[in-house]
Amino acid sequence: MTVQKAEVFEALKQVYDPEIPADIVNLGLVYEVLVDDDRVVVKMTTTAPGCPVGNYIVAQAKRVIERLEGVKEIDIELVYDPPWQESMITEEGRRMLGWIG
Repeated sequence: MTVQKAEVFEALKQVYDPEIPADIVNLGLVYEVLVDDDRVVVKMTTTAPGCPVGNYIVAQAKRVIERLEGVKEIDIELVYDPPWQESMITEEGRRMLGWIG
């Protein structure tokens, strides 16, 4: 059974930036998810290059993805182009941060 892209995004919503009270999907840190049979490739970023928790977030992302049925290989690439901006935060993320009611 092949994992679905939507399942990967849902799993990644369990991963929070320890410095910000919102998950990495709603923060706009996940740029791309590709699924090829049992292989999942994620391109993501951090809120700033050199973020001290970048490796921690990547490790947490791998941990939640590997729990999904049908996943045998995970490749997570940290990218910084395009640079992350606050405008990438979803409406749900803005709610989580208390920016909107």
